[in-house]
Amino acid sequence: MNDLDPLSPNSADSQRRLLVALALAMVLTYAFTTFFSPKPPEEGAADAGAQVTEVSDGGTPAVTPPAPGTPPSPGTVEGAGAVAEAPAPPVRTVDLHRTETKYAFSTEGAGLTAAVLQGVKMREQQHLGVAEGYKLLFGGEVPPPPQMNLAQPVPGQPLPLAVSIDGPTPLSANARYAVDESVAAERGATFTARQGPWEVVKSVQWPQQGFELVYTVQVKNTSAQPLTGEFKVHYGRAIDPANEHAPSFFGGMGNLSHASCHVGEEKHKLAAEDKQPEPETLRGPVHFFGIDQQYFLSALYPLEGSLQGRCELVATAQARAVVAAFPLTAAPGQTVTFRFGGYMGPKDPDFLAVVPGPELRAAASLPASAYSPPLGETIDYGIWAVIAKLLVSIMKFFHNLTGNWGVAIILLTVLVKTLLLPLTHKSMVSMEAMKKLQPRVEELRKKYADDRERQNMEMMKLYSEAKVSPLGGCLPMLIQMPVWIALFTALRNSYDIYQEPFFGPVWRDLTYKDPTYLLPIALGVSMIITQKLQPQMGDPAQARLMTWFLPIIFTATLFNYPAGLALYIFTNNLLSIAQQYGLRKWLERGQAATATAGGKSK
Repeated sequence: MNDLDPLSPNSADSQRRLLVALALAMVLTYAFTTFFSPKPPEEGAADAGAQVTEVSDGGTPAVTPPAPGTPPSPGTVEGAGAVAEAPAPPVRTVDLHRTETKYAFSTEGAGLTAAVLQGVKMREQQHLGVAEGYKLLFGGEVPPPPQMNLAQPVPGQPLPLAVSIDGPTPLSANARYAVDESVAAERGATFTARQGPWEVVKSVQWPQQGFELVYTVQVKNTSAQPLTGEFKVHYGRAIDPANEHAPSFFGGMGNLSHASCHVGEEKHKLAAEDKQPEPETLRGPVHFFGIDQQYFLSALYPLEGSLQGRCELVATAQARAVVAAFPLTAAPGQTVTFRFGGYMGPKDPDFLAVVPGPELRAAASLPASAYSPPLGETIDYGIWAVIAKLLVSIMKFFHNLTGNWGVAIILLTVLVKTLLLPLTHKSMVSMEAMKKLQPRVEELRKKYADDRERQNMEMMKLYSEAKVSPLGGCLPMLIQMPVWIALFTALRNSYDIYQEPFFGPVWRDLTYKDPTYLLPIALGVSMIITQKLQPQMGDPAQARLMTWFLPIIFTATLFNYPAGLALYIFTNNLLSIAQQYGLRKWLERGQAATATAGGKSK
C-alpha cells in the first residue's frame, strides 16, 4: 500500500507535515502584516461646516453664469461653443444639512466637497494600538474616529456630482454655477450655469429621512443649431494610501474603496491593487455607478431604468473615480433632462433592498413599480455567500433576542456545536479508542520497521477490527473550517455588526481586531488544553508540535483577525473541552461498571 494513501495510518504523518507547512505560511503572513503593512495616520475629526463661505479664485477665469434664458453675448457665434469673456465670481461653498448627512457643495462645478455621515456607527473604522487598547481596558479615554466622509474631492479632478459635455461644443466640469438662494434649503439646492450654447440647471433634492437623493440635470441647447455630444457624470473620491489596506484571510479586515459600475448583466469594480494600467471602459446599459467601500456606498442610478452608455473606471493609490457617459442630442431650444437617484450611506441590506424608498418615489413622482437598482449586490460575500448570509440571519435572530452582537455570536457557536454534536461525539469516541490501540500500534511499527507495506496492512487490519478510523478526529474540524471562513466573510461585509461592541470599553467593534490581544491569547490557551485532552498520536516530538507549536502559530495569526471571529473560536474551544472532559468521565464510568459486572459474574 502506498504511504501517501489518505486511508493509511502514515497519512497522519502527512497531515502533520501539511500542518507544519501551513503553520510556516501563517508565520510568514503574520510577519508581513505586522512589520510591513502601512501604519494608519493620526486620527482627527472631520466634519462639514455650517455656513456659506466664499473662497478666492486662484484658478483660470471661468464664465459668469448669466440668468437662465439670457441670449449669447454680442460677438459670440451661436452654436459654435464660443464663451463670453467675463470676470469670474468668487467660488462659494454651500453647506446643507439633513438628519443623516452634512453636505457641502461648491459653485465650481456644482459638485460635492463633502458628504459627512452623522451618527455613532457612521465613522471610519478606528485603528487602536496595544497601548490604546489597555488604556481603554483600565478606564481611559481614546478620541473617536472621524465621521465617514463619502465625498472627498480628488485634487485637479472634477468634483463628485460634477457634469460635463464632450463634443464639438463642450461644457467643462468646473463651469461656475449660480445658486438659487430661494431654493437652497434643508431639502436640496438648485444650481444654474451657462457656457457657450449650453444652459445647465442642476437640482439636488432629498427626503426628510434616509440616505437617498434625487439628482436632476436639465441641459438646454440655446443655439439655433442642433447639437450632439456625450453627457458625463463624474464621481471621484480621494484616498489616503496610508489608511487603506486590502482585506485578507490572514490579515486585517481591509477598507478598500472601489470604483464601481454595473453595466449590462455584471457589476464591475476596480481598486488600485488590481494594477490596471489604463482606465477600464465598459459599454452597455448602465444600472448604477459610484464608489463602493467595505461598509459604505456612494452610488447614482438612472431613475427611469438603465440607460445605454458607458462607464470609465479609474483607480490609483490616491484616488478612485468613475465617469458615466451617455449620448446627448439636443435640437435648437430643446431641453434634455437626465434624472438620477442617489444613495450615499451605509451598506445596510434593509436600506439597499428598498431603494428607491417611498419618500423618494413621492418626491420624484415615481410609480410604485418604478425601477429598483441592484444595489444589494454591493454586499459581496463571494463564494461563501450562502453560508455567510445564513450565519448573519441567525445572528440577527439572536441579536433581536439579546440586543448584543457578541452574545449573538456566542449563541451561534452553541447552535453550531449542538448541530455537530452527533458527529463530534462519534469522533471523540473514535479518538479514545485510538488511544487504547496505541501500544499495539507501536508494537507493529517496531515489528515491521523494515517493511512499510506490511506495516500499513497490519495497522489497517488492526483499525478495521477495532472499528475505528484514524481520520475520524479530523472531520469535525474540516466541517468547522467553512463556518469560520464564512463568519470571517460575514464580519468583513456586514454593516449590521460593524462598530458593534461586545462588552466593556475595549471590544467596541466586533469587526476589528482585539487591541489588547486578550481574546486571541485566551483562544490559544484553550487550544492547548484541547490538544492535551486528545489522545497523543505518534512520537513525543510530534506530540509537542501538535500541542504547543500549532496553537501558538494559530494564536499569533489571529492577532489581526476580527474580535468576533476570535470570540466564536474561543467559545467553540471551551465547548469542545467540556464535551471531551464529559465524554472521558462517561467512558470511565462505563468501563468501571463493566469491570464490576465482570467481577460479580465470576
